[in-house]
Amino acid sequence: MNFWMSYFFAFTAFSVLIFVIVYHSQLSLPQSFQRSNSSSAGTLAVACPSALETKPTFRWWNTVPTPVGRVPCQDYLSQSHYITSPLSEEEAAFPLAYVMVIHKDFGTFERLFRAIYMPQNVYCVHVDEKAPVEFQKSVWQLLSCFSNAFVASKRENVVYAGFSRLQADLNCMEELVASPVPWKYLLNACGQDFPLKTNLEIVRYLKGFKGKNITPGVLPPAHAVPRTKYVHQEYIGKQGSFVKRTNILKTSPPHQLTIYFGTAYVALTRDFVNFVLNDKRATDLLLWSKDTYSPDEHFWVTLNRIPGQLRAQHGGHYVHGICIYGNGDLKWLINSPSLFANKFELNTYPLTVECLELRLRERTLNQSETAIQPSWYF
Repeated sequence: MNFWMSYFFAFTAFSVLIFVIVYHSQLSLPQSFQRSNSSSAGTLAVACPSALETKPTFRWWNTVPTPVGRVPCQDYLSQSHYITSPLSEEEAAFPLAYVMVIHKDFGTFERLFRAIYMPQNVYCVHVDEKAPVEFQKSVWQLLSCFSNAFVASKRENVVYAGFSRLQADLNCMEELVASPVPWKYLLNACGQDFPLKTNLEIVRYLKGFKGKNITPGVLPPAHAVPRTKYVHQEYIGKQGSFVKRTNILKTSPPHQLTIYFGTAYVALTRDFVNFVLNDKRATDLLLWSKDTYSPDEHFWVTLNRIPGQLRAQHGGHYVHGICIYGNGDLKWLINSPSLFANKFELNTYPLTVECLELRLRERTLNQSETAIQPSWYF
């Protein structure tokens, strides 16, 4: 009898001890993780600060969205933590339009889309005509769950630095100007971009320009002059696609326009997008640009320099370079004043994308002026 009483007492005490340990471990979680339904969020809560201090990290697990197409759309939105209501009246009154040109890496694109998605905005996604069929199917399945997102109806075989890249943006713009969503600014992005600011922060930044377009640029530096001086041709073949320069000189730009050179990624007002699509100076410049190198780097900024356009003032210089951001860049990225950064690869540096996404969602929900749904927490 004494044996069984001792056994029962020991078992009870052990059970109480386990309960206390589990209870206190839950209390010690940061508030933003207490409502999480994902085992990875707590792991990232430790891994991300470690990465920001550039210390070695331990093994961790992805906060992966529910596989698209596996469950009904309503379940996908909930299980993948999409925000489904505007978070403030200010954001609801200032909807944005996004153009996204993509061709590979569905996982990275899905994270980008989730990071910038808000129900009051509108999204046009141009999928490269030559992208793998499975990739195209996944994008279509994802966007079919959203009434304010769609695949561009007219698609291009996009060649890097070719005219087709600019045309892809314009194809989406044609559909977005017809959208009933009263968007104020249009931003373009590629599938390997990622936002560094919340939707509210982007809205307030754009409102500060008071209806001016953001197309930073300068007169062409020496290395860029041949891009519009000589005829270039796009090639698509079994060995890949590329743009090749010829020795044929181009004619002068139409309407005596001065060509400026800048970024391909811009923020444009709705009025300016209508101007780009309909004004003869714009359509003539587009035709002239068809055989230039990387015309998206001169088209927007040149049109916005035409007298009468509202242009934000930008100084500085042009720097060309491509970097795949890794864990060592996290601290710099989080402190950057930029709205977006490029490039990211989820498969190569998953922790970088995960941590940025986690920090962005925390800041987004902390700024919310409406009731937060439990599913919005990672």
